[in-house]
Amino acid sequence: MSAIGSAFLVLCVIALNTPIYSVHAASLTALSDTLSSAKINTLSNHDIVFTTPTGIAAGATVILTFPGSFSIAAALDFTDIDVLDNAANVTLAAAPSGATWGAVRTSGTVITLTNGSSAVTAGHTVRIKIGTNATNQSTGVRQITNDTTTGTKAIAVTGTFGDTGTISVQLITDDTVVVSGTVSQAITFSISSNTISFGTLDAGNARYANTTTGSASDVVAHTLAVSTNAATGYTVTVQGATLTSQQNSANTITAIGASPAVSSAGSEQFGIYATKSGGVNGTIGTPFATGSSFGYNGTASTAVTFASGTTATAAETYSLHYLANIAPTTEAGTYNASLVYVATANF
Repeated sequence: MSAIGSAFLVLCVIALNTPIYSVHAASLTALSDTLSSAKINTLSNHDIVFTTPTGIAAGATVILTFPGSFSIAAALDFTDIDVLDNAANVTLAAAPSGATWGAVRTSGTVITLTNGSSAVTAGHTVRIKIGTNATNQSTGVRQITNDTTTGTKAIAVTGTFGDTGTISVQLITDDTVVVSGTVSQAITFSISSNTISFGTLDAGNARYANTTTGSASDVVAHTLAVSTNAATGYTVTVQGATLTSQQNSANTITAIGASPAVSSAGSEQFGIYATKSGGVNGTIGTPFATGSSFGYNGTASTAVTFASGTTATAAETYSLHYLANIAPTTEAGTYNASLVYVATANF
């Protein structure tokens, strides 16, 4: 046999005994990418999910390639990324080491993940969170800027792990819907009775007003009720002169003033106190807030704060008690006081 023939025979033997290796890439399944914003040219988080039929071997890479003018922040690193293997977080670092994966921004459109020493089992679901939604080792602060044009964009998943896939996302001009509505301002105010009386005043005994002919004992004369949706609440004021003789306006029954006082029969006194029920946080103003002590410091020209609230409230009800005492020398006559109560909402 010639030398050429012998060489050909050797090559044939080598060829027959040399195994032929081939890599068959599998297609990823159940792929999705949930964006925090679908608006073009806007920062967005990505929540990428896929199932790997082959698994991810130790040391293998998973490469995410974003198309067009997507822009991965230059400083984005492993602290802005979470990787989960079948819902279990893996540890990330700039480079793989032991069971720790490496995660780096390879370019403005590419992120490369490199498995460490623990393989991902075939059939497992892999989840990759990128942006402020990454919270495993630290909370991410950097995101990916969306492409500048609208339409369907395909994100490629490749790498040496052997499986491949494409995830399509849809970008639009604006993804925000502004919903508006108006709540009308509201305030209600009522006085249960506009006519109350002490009846006949007696220098030897205190008198208390009611809706008939007065009372010898302390009773509720009438009520005020106020409610509002004003954010900073309301104010109720009272204005009016003290009890004044209708025959001679120079004759009055002295108002107790700004310092509450208990009833003192035989000396001139005109005053009010109140209690509150219902509502949120209404408060009664001085000198009207002390139970069984009376005061009145309004005048014909000066309104004083009777009650107030600092927030919106359902109905708050104020129960008012009125006192009148006279001295033996108090001039005879018919005495009236016209008190004007006004509720103001503080919108």
